[in-house]
Amino acid sequence: MVVLGAGPAGLVLGNILVDRGIDCVVLERAERTHVQTRARAGFLAANTVRILDQHGLAEGLHRHGQIHSTCEFRTEDGRFRLDYSGFGQGERHTVYPQQELVSDLLARFLDRGGQIRFGTEAVAVRDADSERPEVTVREPDGRPGLWRARYVAGCDGRHGAARRSLPAGTVRHHRDHGVTWLGLLAEAPPSLDAVGYAVHERGFAGHMARTSEVTRYYLQCERGTPADAWSEERIWDELELRMRAREYGPLRRGRLVQRSVVDLESDVLEPLRHGALFLVGDAAGLISPSAAKGANLAVLEAEVLGRALIDDLIVGDSKGLDAYSARCLTHIWRAQDFSHWMIGLLHGPSGADGESLFHNSLRRSRLTSLRTSRSQQDWFAEHYVGV
Repeated sequence: MVVLGAGPAGLVLGNILVDRGIDCVVLERAERTHVQTRARAGFLAANTVRILDQHGLAEGLHRHGQIHSTCEFRTEDGRFRLDYSGFGQGERHTVYPQQELVSDLLARFLDRGGQIRFGTEAVAVRDADSERPEVTVREPDGRPGLWRARYVAGCDGRHGAARRSLPAGTVRHHRDHGVTWLGLLAEAPPSLDAVGYAVHERGFAGHMARTSEVTRYYLQCERGTPADAWSEERIWDELELRMRAREYGPLRRGRLVQRSVVDLESDVLEPLRHGALFLVGDAAGLISPSAAKGANLAVLEAEVLGRALIDDLIVGDSKGLDAYSARCLTHIWRAQDFSHWMIGLLHGPSGADGESLFHNSLRRSRLTSLRTSRSQQDWFAEHYVGV
């Protein structure tokens, strides 16, 4: 088995396979230090924790992760808090920075005898319709290389070799939501004990704790804004304005150690299987960060594929592989639906024209329902934590 990419999808899949004695190599373009330090999402759904538990991969998150179950919404109509663990399925999130999870998964994979080749860039997947597909690579020294396996798992993201190698006829569903966020990582303790969503006439602002000393912030900006366009002082001032710090208390400021620009997009490919090539994680479908689903979908898809590969390679039962695409697409589209709903909840059009006023009135009505309606709170909780 050849796995492309050493993110959560690739490393969960690799761990599941090597634990059952299936030969597996992971090919990763980046160096190990980069893989273990790149900051990404950190909200793990209850189902994700269950999967990691079942496969002996949850020791670190149980030791260092933090349980979160509350959202705080700040709007022109005031603020309200929602303890979503008291609604829906009664589930909570575990906050555990993705780079820490990846480090855990990598260490466990190597302990189990897995092979990983860092600095090895997959170029293309060939002969996916055969029983011996090939992966052409660029080795760390720049020389070309070749790997063959019975199956290939494309866990290498939306710009990776797996997607570039798909045959004609693959259907791509894409939507640009027309919203851009400035993603910020601050060396600053959290400023509130909840996930904070602020809706403001100047744009959205978000607060997500990562650790006791690090906080993730998001700040809506105009499309095309460079990540370094705003000074730190301007960013903090804008965050405080949109999060209404004057009414609800100041933010705890600190040095901004990472910036990125995120255009909110949705992207899904169908099908997710092409002969011996399977798409997993961001290679299968990109989802906006508004609903914190990306890493959770990646882990779920990796487990579905891992179990199906075990059935096929050990038992000789291929039904799981045949059903992989349809099964995972059900989860992907459910998550896309909720993500789309969240984008509409948190962002309103600017302007005073009739259409803008209409959409902003709808947004305010949805927030009112979320604050006052038990059925809406149950629906939100089930979809917010579920995948």
